[in-house]
Amino acid sequence: MKVIASIDDAMSLVGQELGISGWLQIDQDRIDAFAEATGDQQWIHVDVDRANAESPFGAPIAHGFLTLSLIPALSKQCYIVENAKMGINYGLNKVRFIAAVPVGSHLRVRSELVNANKIEEFVVHLTLRHTVEIEGSDKPAAVAEMIARTVF
Repeated sequence: MKVIASIDDAMSLVGQELGISGWLQIDQDRIDAFAEATGDQQWIHVDVDRANAESPFGAPIAHGFLTLSLIPALSKQCYIVENAKMGINYGLNKVRFIAAVPVGSHLRVRSELVNANKIEEFVVHLTLRHTVEIEGSDKPAAVAEMIARTVF
């Protein structure tokens, strides 16, 4: 796990892997709760019997946006920003959902600092590439390039 305590720290870490989170199991309760929260009740996520019988994945799968939404919490195990007055999500440059996440899968996040752009004297945009890995799979579930606006 890397520590970013200043804009200079961020600049020195560009191009480096910041860390890898622990594994998180994706269970049906989490998928159902996400479906309820977002209104996305598509059968491939929430109808276990139908997904087991008809889905090309042979089981229910997590929503792509559920996978994406786990990145902020999991990436806290990869790096920390100290001395910041504030940090906010600024946006995404690119997101790709590469492999489905069947129920019961274990996911983790691998974070890399792609860029650090000083915007103002105490403000930096950290561009982070987060790769969501599936235990036992050659393909990641997702790759997302996220921008965090950090004020020191």
